[in-house]
Amino acid sequence: MAWEEPRKTGMQYRRLGNSGLHVSVLGLGGWLTFGGHVENELAFSCMKQAYDCGINFFDTAESYAAGQSEVVMGQAIKKYNWKRNDIVISTKLNWGGANGEVLVNNHGLSRKHIIEGLRASLKRLDLEYVDIVYAHRPDRLTPMEETVRAFNHVIEQKGWALYWGTSEWSADEIAEACGIAKQLGLIPPVVEQPQYSLLARKKVEGEFQRLYARFGIGLTTFSPLKFGLLTGKYDDSPDAPPPGSRFSETRDKFGDFVRNSYQNTEWQDTIRKAKELKPIADELGITRSQLALAWCLKNPNVSAVITGASRPEQVVENCQALKVLERLTPEVMAEIDGIVGKIERDPARQD
Repeated sequence: MAWEEPRKTGMQYRRLGNSGLHVSVLGLGGWLTFGGHVENELAFSCMKQAYDCGINFFDTAESYAAGQSEVVMGQAIKKYNWKRNDIVISTKLNWGGANGEVLVNNHGLSRKHIIEGLRASLKRLDLEYVDIVYAHRPDRLTPMEETVRAFNHVIEQKGWALYWGTSEWSADEIAEACGIAKQLGLIPPVVEQPQYSLLARKKVEGEFQRLYARFGIGLTTFSPLKFGLLTGKYDDSPDAPPPGSRFSETRDKFGDFVRNSYQNTEWQDTIRKAKELKPIADELGITRSQLALAWCLKNPNVSAVITGASRPEQVVENCQALKVLERLTPEVMAEIDGIVGKIERDPARQD
C-alpha cells in the first residue's frame, strides 16, 4: 500500500516487505557514481535533488568505489544536515576490499567480516547505524546459521542496523535463512535486492513467487534501465559502445564486461527490443527511461527501485515516472510483454 508524503512532493512510499519501514518507491544508489565517476559536489547535488523530490532511500555498499561511495554519501548527509529519522540508508557487505590489505577475512559473510565490515562501513558513512544492511551476494563457504546469527547480533546487540536483507541470493538460500531465523528465534531477512527490469524478469517474477507471501520478503531492485540500454542512447550502436559513453571510457571490470557483451547476439537483441519500446513511450508522452521505471513499479512486490544519477536533472526526470503509473493499463502492459517476452509462471507457485 502506497503512502503519500506530507511535503506533497508527489513521491510515493511503500512498506519494505512485511516490515513497518516505509521507503520511497524510487531510491538513489551510489554504484558506479558516488566516489567514482562523478565529482563529489555533483554527487552531493544529486542527493539533495533526490531529497527535495521526496526520495528518502539511499543505497551504497562497502565495495562501491572501494568504500568511497559510503564516504561521499555520509558527507552529503552531514552537508545538508538532514535529520537521521527522515532518511533510510542502506549498505552491503561481502566483497570487503576497502577494509584491509589481506582479503582473506575481509570479505564473505562470516561473523568476523559482518561485524568488522559493518563497523568499517559506519565509520566511512560517519553514522551510528544504517537502516538496512544487505548480504551482498551469498557466501557458500560460510554456514548459513553463522551468517544469520551474525546479522542478528549487529541488530540486536550492537544496534548498528535496524533490518537486514540479501542481494542476488537464490530463492532457496533466502528460504533457508528465513527458516533458520524462525527456528532459532532470530531476526530474518526482510528484503532482497535483485536486478529487475523489462529485460531481466525471470528471478523476480518466477523464482521468487513463493517468497513474498511465505516470508514477507520485499524487493529493492536495481538496474531498472539495464545499464542504460533502455534509455535509447545505445540504439545506433549495436556493435560497440558509442564514443564518449561511460562504457567506452570506463576502464574497470564492469566496463570490460559491458564491452565484451557487445560481441554477443543477446546484447544486440536487447538493443533491438529497447528500440521497439520507443513507440509505446512516445504514445504515452514519456521517455523510455520513465516507461522502464514505471513498469518496474507496477509490480506490487517491489518496495523500491534503486536508480542512479550523475546529474540532478536525471533525478527529476526519473521521478516523473510516478505520474504515468495509472496509464500503464493491462493493454499497455500486454503490448510491452509482446516485445520483451512474458514470464510464464507456474500456477502452483503463486502462493
